[in-house]
Amino acid sequence: MPAPRQPEAALSSCMNRATSSPRAADSRPQLGLVCMTTGSEVRFRTITRTHYLSLSHAERQTKLEELYLDNLSRLRAALEFCRARNIRLYRAISGLFPMSDEPLGERVLSGMAKELAAVGRLARRYRIRVVQHPDQFVVLSSVSEHVVRQSIDILRKHALAFDLLGLPRSAWSAIILHGGKAGRARQLFEIIPQLPENVRSRLVLENDEYAYSAREILEICHGTGVPMVFDAHHHVIREKLDSYEHPSVTEMTQAAGRTWPKPDWQIVHLSNGISSIADPRHSELIHTVPSAFAHAPWIEVEAKGKERAIDELRRIWPLVR
Repeated sequence: MPAPRQPEAALSSCMNRATSSPRAADSRPQLGLVCMTTGSEVRFRTITRTHYLSLSHAERQTKLEELYLDNLSRLRAALEFCRARNIRLYRAISGLFPMSDEPLGERVLSGMAKELAAVGRLARRYRIRVVQHPDQFVVLSSVSEHVVRQSIDILRKHALAFDLLGLPRSAWSAIILHGGKAGRARQLFEIIPQLPENVRSRLVLENDEYAYSAREILEICHGTGVPMVFDAHHHVIREKLDSYEHPSVTEMTQAAGRTWPKPDWQIVHLSNGISSIADPRHSELIHTVPSAFAHAPWIEVEAKGKERAIDELRRIWPLVR
């Protein structure tokens, strides 16, 4: 396998192309932190379903109350972390409130409306955009009706938490989902319009490496009226490309941007492979950026190095904030 290119060398050609036309300073992309930090500053707690089910009803309620309040305080700490580093987008962990798709969990979470609203106000005051990316087992296009119902319940729990946080019912507070089971776009066309309004209004679809190409997701987004997150790394793997500078990367970045209700809300995902461009595993730092991403308003950095990857990217790529 060829070794990854060095950051300065890889980004220099990108920056030369991206700076060929002047841009206003306030139009530079904002970088986003995904879920946790490499250090101990941002870490969340969870509980397994097996452990949860082993508890009595009273014990479950007590456990969830303590767990939700603790994770809410950790979310506040994550916002403080982002504010201190001028990170304006934060992807909340999908397991922020475990078991809140269960009736008891939903009641416990709803009973903390005041506490959640306070954290939501903090995000607005700090001008930090909060989004979420449910786990891969959330599959609206599954062949199993049980999986589809369960997936909708999980999406409802995410939307409930966002409602209680006071986050807008729009793609600004995106809940990002992959297409799921391959070859079942028709099911997505049918199911998405039927989703609860607080889910549907926030839903955003993303292309992946294997099941749904960028063009297929774009078609579904056009047909259902939901925005599209374009992931260039998924795209180059799916299409077997050898460069992030392939014309289709620019084409899909721009096409995805037009699906957003406001152009300056567009989110793209940035990651690199560890050993090569075709490696689906995320590298520690970012060593190559598609030049098309210089014109993307929001970039979620999907690198294992988390905040270190953001710091390094800011150091060597002056087009970002």
